[in-house]
Amino acid sequence: MQKTMLAAVYHGFEDLRLEERPIPKLQDPRDAIVKVTLSTICTSDLHILHGAVPRAVPGTVLGHEFVGEIVAIGEGVKKRKVGERVAANCITFCGDCWFCRKGFINNCTHGGWELGCRIDGCQAEYVRVPYADMGLTKILDNVKDDDALFLGDILSSGYFGAELAEIHPGDTVAVIGAGPVGLCAAMCAGLFGAGDVIMLDIDPERLELAKQLGLATYGICPSEVNAEEAVRSLTQGRGADAVIEAAGGADSFQTAWQIARPNAVVALVAMYEQAQSLPLPDMYGKNLIFKTGGVDAVHCEQLMKLLSCGKLHTDFLITHRAPLNDLLEGYRIFGGKQDHCLKWAVTPPVSR
Repeated sequence: MQKTMLAAVYHGFEDLRLEERPIPKLQDPRDAIVKVTLSTICTSDLHILHGAVPRAVPGTVLGHEFVGEIVAIGEGVKKRKVGERVAANCITFCGDCWFCRKGFINNCTHGGWELGCRIDGCQAEYVRVPYADMGLTKILDNVKDDDALFLGDILSSGYFGAELAEIHPGDTVAVIGAGPVGLCAAMCAGLFGAGDVIMLDIDPERLELAKQLGLATYGICPSEVNAEEAVRSLTQGRGADAVIEAAGGADSFQTAWQIARPNAVVALVAMYEQAQSLPLPDMYGKNLIFKTGGVDAVHCEQLMKLLSCGKLHTDFLITHRAPLNDLLEGYRIFGGKQDHCLKWAVTPPVSR
């Protein structure tokens, strides 16, 4: 019987290694062990490697986006069963603490961003999932792994951004960042009734993709034109009714509040590596509402149903696919935004 597995282990700043690690075991009655059938690299993993996540623990297996098959459960697991195909929630939460009962699962007293940050994650052959009844969603029969893969992180982040933005039917919504989260946010903005969606990104090819997929009405490249003026020209001089900032760039926060119309909501779902300033004198009189947050993956079952009925789809995000053995090459290409890579999907390792 297999006792060890291949895993991607974080050892500190810019130090990621493929190593043999013991296959995880149940540690708590509410745990499940999942055999990973598909995982991926997230920008958050890059933030860890860049030293921008102080809470990350060296020696931890990275990764928090995955689907797989449950191979073992603790006696306290009531909803999930061995043999089920499941998608993971990137947030670990107990479901019982004050924050969880209020629906603020990413602030769980006993959890938060744990997988692939403080406890071993999914860039491996197997992963232990705490609070499995909360953290695993059954994949419906007609949903492919490629679509379910992003359920508990980037799709949830995009939906969260659209929800935070308080979109009303017919609103013009600006989305900054045509990466995976921004594309999901644009897709979810449509669910909330957005009229026009204006996508902003410095990569013209990603802007064109967003328009080709029907996720954006207009594309603006801030490195080529003045973003504020361009958005105003598309909104009768007002600015966007709602803004979702999903880029996390050096100046994307400033762009976000500048392109918003007065009395708009600016939803910030990006993860920044540098502190951002709030220039209150410059925005005086705009009466903006800012909402911030990490992933609030509280809607996973609802999103799974939307995937099942075809109202959402995310398989187009996978541009590259390779076995776990080639993960370091995946980090090089994904991290360097090379070869038009949106998401690098990781399949189980080949014989080694």
